[in-house]
Amino acid sequence: MNHPGTEAEPGAEHADSGRLREALAAAAYDITPAHLPLAAVERRGRQIRRARGAAVIAAGCGLLLVPLALVTLRGTSPDADRITPPGASTPAPSASSAAPAPKPRIVASGEHVTAAPGFRLWLTAEGEHWTTPSSPGPQFRSVVDGNVDPNTPGVSLQSEITDGRAYLCGLYYGGRGTASAVEIQTQAGTVHGKLVELPGHPGWGVWYATTRVQPGGESVDFVSHITVHDTEGRIYAQLKAR
Repeated sequence: MNHPGTEAEPGAEHADSGRLREALAAAAYDITPAHLPLAAVERRGRQIRRARGAAVIAAGCGLLLVPLALVTLRGTSPDADRITPPGASTPAPSASSAAPAPKPRIVASGEHVTAAPGFRLWLTAEGEHWTTPSSPGPQFRSVVDGNVDPNTPGVSLQSEITDGRAYLCGLYYGGRGTASAVEIQTQAGTVHGKLVELPGHPGWGVWYATTRVQPGGESVDFVSHITVHDTEGRIYAQLKAR
């Protein structure tokens, strides 16, 4: 059994809900929403992007600097190649790097040396042997007959002038060090000759040279001076012919 007044009527409940919704809607319309800080958000976004870009660039520069640092370190190592800047002078070679002074040609006993056609020389333990175009028979100068003192520096001279050419030779002996070169002062100028010796440092050797003679220069005093130098450039022995 239903008691009158104890239960709400359905129509009245729906009416109350409708009035509540209307009241909430009216209150919502009266609320003004705050403006979003869009400009500040955009500025902050740009700052973040710039910061990230700078970090990427810095990392890339760091990667590039590593090889440069390695190259710099490698270039300063003691074994690095030395580079001469353009225009810089190159150090002159030291005296020790210069070519060594020439020495006499070593020949076997009896070995013939042809200085010019018809002009031949050979050495034996007894002394010097030679021929010239006008004297094809062997000639001889002894080093054991007592006329040569191997303990005193000296030079001898044999010369022949034939058909406008001088054939010059002689002994050298007694000097200190090692003979290296010979210069002959002649009426035709300075002539540079050659030296030959037997093996074993016998203490003597033979010099020889040839040169052209100007017409009228075929005098007996064609040679004026003979100087043999050693490997240090000092005088080994010399002869003043006139």
